[in-house]
Formats: sequence, C-alpha cells, structure tokens
Amino acid sequence: MARIGSGTLVTGLTAAALAVIAVLAVQASGSAADHPVRARPSASASTAPSTKAPPPAKAPALPANTGSGKRVVYGLAAKRVWLVDANDKVLRAYVVAPGSVDPVPGRYKVTSRTARGTGGDGIPIEHVVRFATVGNTVIGFSSAVDASMPSPDPQKKTGGIRETPADGDELWKLAVIDTRVVVVR
Repeated sequence: MARIGSGTLVTGLTAAALAVIAVLAVQASGSAADHPVRARPSASASTAPSTKAPPPAKAPALPANTGSGKRVVYGLAAKRVWLVDANDKVLRAYVVAPGSVDPVPGRYKVTSRTARGTGGDGIPIEHVVRFATVGNTVIGFSSAVDASMPSPDPQKKTGGIRETPADGDELWKLAVIDTRVVVVR
C-alpha cells in the first residue's frame, strides 16, 4: 500500500476546508438579499418621548372692524395679510415684507393686476396686485420670482408688499379686480 506524506495530507485537508468555507459563503450571500437584517430599537429608544417638531405658531386673529365678505386685510403693524372668503372664513394668513411707503389705513379696491414684471428694486416679480397710490408711489402685493423678501432701501420709495410665491399664488386667485383690500394699523 502506498503511503501518503503528511504534507500532502495537510494540503488536502486545507483545500477541503477552503472549499466548504467557499460554499457556505456563497449560500450566505445568496440568502442575504432575501432576508435583510433589520435593526431593532433598543428598550430605551422605544420608551423615549417623540421628537416631533413643535406645531406652527397660530396666526393672530383677523383684526376687528374689517368688514365682511371676500376681502384682503393688510395689517401694517403686524406686517401680515389675511385672505378672507365670501363667508368670512380666513383662508390664509401670512407675514409680508412691506415696501418703504405704506398705504394709509382705510378701504380700497384692487385696481390692476400684472402676472409678471420688475419691482421698483429691480427684482423680477410675479402676481402683482395693486390697490393704492401714495403720492407717486403705487402700492401693491407681489412676490419675487426668486422667493427673496429683501428689506426695502429707505432711500427709495417703493410700495411693493412682498410675499412668498406660495402666498402670492393664493392672493392672486382671490384678489381679482374690484376685490376689497382693507388696510389697518
């Protein structure tokens, strides 16, 4: 009978072991896609309080004595606009960035509208809704196409009351020609 040397025996056993490891590795990689491991939350994580964002701050109530029916209410001190439907329901309330010239408190009507243009500050604007004139300065709502709401240059007379594009879209839908605009202190 032929004798097998110890070196040959070790080499054979090592090759067999590597073959078994290779087969197990292939099986493991094939089942990993079918059965992904999901991390389980720890006991402390599942009992921890939720870290939800706080609710948005509630808008101030619609100012009193602004009339009834469909209207836009502009609060000078609050730097805020309220869009009100025909049933006196506030559809939207939001903060604006006023120009350097304010309208006098009172009741107005929308006199003109322009879909796109350029503001007195040179910024491209959209959804321009005009309702008043103070001296030679036209007063109206608009939104910058780039969504900016810069502070007006106090050296320039500007009557643009800037709003975000989303707010401008909603005002544009509501404030057609002759819609009432009520300006309050």
